[in-house]
Amino acid sequence: MPRSATRLTRILACAAVPVMLVVAGCSSDSDSASKDAGSSASATPEAKKSPAVAPAKFAKLPDPCDSITKKTIEDLVPGAKSKNGTTGKSSDIARRGSCSWNGLDDNGVKGSQYRWLDVSFLRYESDATLGLSAEQRAAESYEKEIEKAKGTEGAKSVKSAPVSGIGNEATTVNYTLRKTDEDFVYATVVTRTENGVITLTYNGTGYAGAKNPSSSDLTKDAQKAAKEAVAAVATANK
Repeated sequence: MPRSATRLTRILACAAVPVMLVVAGCSSDSDSASKDAGSSASATPEAKKSPAVAPAKFAKLPDPCDSITKKTIEDLVPGAKSKNGTTGKSSDIARRGSCSWNGLDDNGVKGSQYRWLDVSFLRYESDATLGLSAEQRAAESYEKEIEKAKGTEGAKSVKSAPVSGIGNEATTVNYTLRKTDEDFVYATVVTRTENGVITLTYNGTGYAGAKNPSSSDLTKDAQKAAKEAVAAVATANK
């Protein structure tokens, strides 16, 4: 091969070396960028934080059997077997509780009057996982308790109406119910006070020829007792 041709071949070979290095370098940067992108894409996104909700206003419930005054029990349940009431079973007294009273006022040949009073409490905490405040949860429960009262099995002539002046909101549910061969008259007051729900049921009937109590009288007395129950919740949380 002529010397000039040999020299040209060497020059081209040397010139090719940096070009290959540049190509290799670009290839390396590209692979690195690709790996970084893949790593970022596969990284676990930050978990969404639960929304902040308002804390519960009431942290405790009153003793259900002390939520209605002894004077009111004497007026509403004459002849009560126990003025101290009967406490209902509860697995968590800080969240739920109840008490009931019943009695027969025997008037001899004039007949007898039977009365039964029950009060139950439910208290709710805020739930960040649901995004609901304690008050919102109580509002949902309040609606359910009203529907439960209206849907009492065997209830007749069911009527409901909102009531002002008792807690944050209240509804009275009235109906009659046939049991033990007698017609019982019912007045139920469902109340929400902040994050608490109170359901107070008052009913009665007349025996041995005595007239049944009027629905309006029972309702008036039930609302009076419901106001005392609401006040007891506030007192328990002072």
